[in-house]
Amino acid sequence: MTTDTQIAPDIPDGFEPLFRKSPLTEPWEPLYQKKTERSVIIGLRLARPHTNGRGLIHGGLIAALSDNAMGYSCGQATGWTTSYVTISLTVDFVGSANIGQWLAIESDVIKTGSTICFAQSLIK
Repeated sequence: MTTDTQIAPDIPDGFEPLFRKSPLTEPWEPLYQKKTERSVIIGLRLARPHTNGRGLIHGGLIAALSDNAMGYSCGQATGWTTSYVTISLTVDFVGSANIGQWLAIESDVIKTGSTICFAQSLIK
């Protein structure tokens, strides 16, 4: 018998366990990554612990993972030579996701500088 947190996820090709852990994202595990030359795509199989009180996937989860994906992508694009922090984050929700779906956060690095990086994400 499985519980909501023990669903065996079907992981798309190219994804592996996320290389970096944090106390914020620990309850949302397992999280996965797919690295490209200039980005780190974060993915997860959505489950009940990712929902709000109405049973919808929580926007805070999506925003936080987008923030992570953009930060990791800025690091990947610059060879991890600079440590970045978020100075602004804007989120527009145009749809919803359901338990059981694969959620992937794909980021594009727009511009990098010596202390700042601009990026955007698309959640699929």
